[in-house]
Amino acid sequence: MDGFKKRLSESVQLRLSLALSLTILLVAVVASVFAFVSALDEAHELQDETLHQVAILFDRQQMTLHYPHGPDPAGDNEESRVVIQYLIDGRNASANTDETLPLPLPTTLADGLSTVDVGGEAFRVLVRTTARGERIAVAQEVDARNKDARESAWRSLLPFLILFPVLLLVVSDLVRKLFRPIATLAAQIDQRAEQELHPIDEQHLPTEIRPFVVAINRLLARVALSMDSQRRFVADAAHELRSPMTALSLQAERLAATEMPPQARERLQPLSLGIERSRQLIDQLLSLAAAQFASQRPQTSVSVHAVYRRVLEDLLPLAERKQLDIGVEGVEDVQVMINEMDLFTLVKNLTDNAIRYTPEGGKIDLCVDLIQGNARLQIKDTGPGIALEEQARIFDPFYRSLGSGETGSGLGLSIVKAIAERIGARVELDFSDKLNHSGLCVSVWLNTGLR
Repeated sequence: MDGFKKRLSESVQLRLSLALSLTILLVAVVASVFAFVSALDEAHELQDETLHQVAILFDRQQMTLHYPHGPDPAGDNEESRVVIQYLIDGRNASANTDETLPLPLPTTLADGLSTVDVGGEAFRVLVRTTARGERIAVAQEVDARNKDARESAWRSLLPFLILFPVLLLVVSDLVRKLFRPIATLAAQIDQRAEQELHPIDEQHLPTEIRPFVVAINRLLARVALSMDSQRRFVADAAHELRSPMTALSLQAERLAATEMPPQARERLQPLSLGIERSRQLIDQLLSLAAAQFASQRPQTSVSVHAVYRRVLEDLLPLAERKQLDIGVEGVEDVQVMINEMDLFTLVKNLTDNAIRYTPEGGKIDLCVDLIQGNARLQIKDTGPGIALEEQARIFDPFYRSLGSGETGSGLGLSIVKAIAERIGARVELDFSDKLNHSGLCVSVWLNTGLR
């Protein structure tokens, strides 16, 4: 019961459905009572009209009454207990013992309808004076009349009994359909990516929901403005830092080229490495800011193998230092409609990540194939791989796998995720060696965009 009360307090749809159902129930009960009483009165009126019709028919046809001798052949059949008799016969009942009178009615009854108690039973009696001056009485047992009237009245309630549950179902379905735009709107917002901050279309929404959607659109606009400001700050800060870091790097190189004591050269080496790491971090920050920028970039038909070759040319010295076997697997090339710089940045960051985490003497393969109209780019390595519980976090900025011993900014996969979300690509992680759960296989699914 507490759970239902909680749902009732939280759900507008449930409250509306319950309120409409109770209203329908109340209206149905009142209408049923009114219909029952009306049908009962109408049945009694029809029964009285029947007595009038019988009396009129008797008068017009100038019929003569003959009472049966012996027991009533109709017995106790209530449906046949409509009797016609001369009213004067009731007065002479004690003197005329040879005739069996239908009812000992009093002769003092006035013309018209009345209810008379005869022998402990109530009868509805119509007294009429015929054209010949005879007074006749048409009588019917009240219990039989009431039984027939009640049956007729109950039958009049059948439409209410049938339509009430049908109406409840219709109202429930109608309320659910009325709230469907809200559920659809919630699903559309929930399916949006983090960078999709464009306004929600409010033209086809109900008037009651539109102010809420307008408020959401204003919030999205403020969030987009805030994120743009943040991205500009990161990009500007990284850009401003690039020049002094480049200058420091040049000064460190010049300093390393001069003669100095071994102790000074030993201290210069970590300084140079720190400066180089800072330069790489700044470059990564600039790449991340550019990848997260939501503007559409021009797209052209790009050869995946051509991008692979450019990436290998840039990263081959880094791979050779670790004696890695790196190359393109397969000869089948695929053309995709994409911005070439986006694809180059995406592949380069994935390949750079594979080089960093693959031990010396390992192997890295870059391959592409076409599956049901979609291009699948894969970068496989023989490194340690990424544990399943850690895969959900590796796309977070500045996150690095624990215990790897590798240095880096932790922004490479964040850049990959930002580009993939912006261009509508899908990134999947798996093990290169599924049996031993080792090695990393990154699959990037792209729509070729070609007809």
